[in-house]
Amino acid sequence: MSKRCVLVVAVLLVFSQTARMQKSRTLDIYSIDVEGGQATLFVSPSGESLLVDAGNPGDRDADRIAASAKEAGVSRIDYLVITHYDGDHVGGVKDVASRLPIRTFVDHGPRMPPPGSSPLTPEAQANVDRVDRQYAEARAAGRHIEVRAGDTIPIQGLDVQVVSSKGAVITKPLAGRRTNNPLCRDFAPHPQDTSENIFSVGMMIGAFGRFRLLDLGDLTWNTEHDLVCPDNLLGVVDVYVTTHHGLARSGPPALVHAIRPRVAIVNNGPQKGNSRETWETLKRSPGLEDVWQLHFSVQRPAQPRFEENGQPGGPDLNAPESFIANLVDAPPTHAPAYALKLSVRPDGSFVVVNTRNGYSKEYKAGSR
Repeated sequence: MSKRCVLVVAVLLVFSQTARMQKSRTLDIYSIDVEGGQATLFVSPSGESLLVDAGNPGDRDADRIAASAKEAGVSRIDYLVITHYDGDHVGGVKDVASRLPIRTFVDHGPRMPPPGSSPLTPEAQANVDRVDRQYAEARAAGRHIEVRAGDTIPIQGLDVQVVSSKGAVITKPLAGRRTNNPLCRDFAPHPQDTSENIFSVGMMIGAFGRFRLLDLGDLTWNTEHDLVCPDNLLGVVDVYVTTHHGLARSGPPALVHAIRPRVAIVNNGPQKGNSRETWETLKRSPGLEDVWQLHFSVQRPAQPRFEENGQPGGPDLNAPESFIANLVDAPPTHAPAYALKLSVRPDGSFVVVNTRNGYSKEYKAGSR
């Protein structure tokens, strides 16, 4: 090989290594539209990938997850966290696994009957058995980690701390000393939750020691209380992925106002989530700069099963259109589907981009 060829090869290697380093300098987060389920893709500064939940069964959600992974340059899922076993969170695992190899599966362990729950109907039991069987078959192809509150998930470049699992929550503060939460005095408990939601794997996901995001899956009101009352064990966050798609069964002010998010991301569908009660809690939250939504929330009757009292949706209960990824309401599918992309820099500053319209907003590093 001539000296000229050697020089060209060396230059190309330098450019290639530089490009990889530049690509890995941010934490990139894709909030993917799975129509009121959950699928959030994290690409760590090291290049490792974490997918939180896999949406609903079928091609629609799996294709959307695969499309975001392709945009992110991800060819496999290093860690898949299943927050709990409802179909809009675990149902898509089999379909995602057929598109992207999954190396490590993380969950709360075997399904168990929630305290106080009634026996399932034969039809419901058959559906649960099918979901569990498909998940077990997919999980058998990778490594499996069962987590408890207080555990960490070893993803290079991220600090992933499990704050809830199996119906229990952490008992020690994540960092620093205990801080009494005066908001607890106004807390009003909700009826006992007898659903799978109470077992949700909730996580505090940090990067660079300067950025924190809270995702509690579908954890519900009374258990969320235990994370911040009588003491706030979570501290404050930069980004809050609204619990339970922003339904009124979750997100008590005692938690939301205590963690003081600067940005809230609502992973709602057009007719699910973003309850009036949640919207009002978010808008009153101290220090909140913006709410971003995966979907425009259409006006609809309040649903008592979601503990909604006021009618949700409509023009007054949505973020400005530039902050909403998807405006189309044409069930059961619509195309294309757009995501919200959040990129975090080493100094803790970040930008949120709406892939529908290219609108972006910068957020300075918080004083944490």
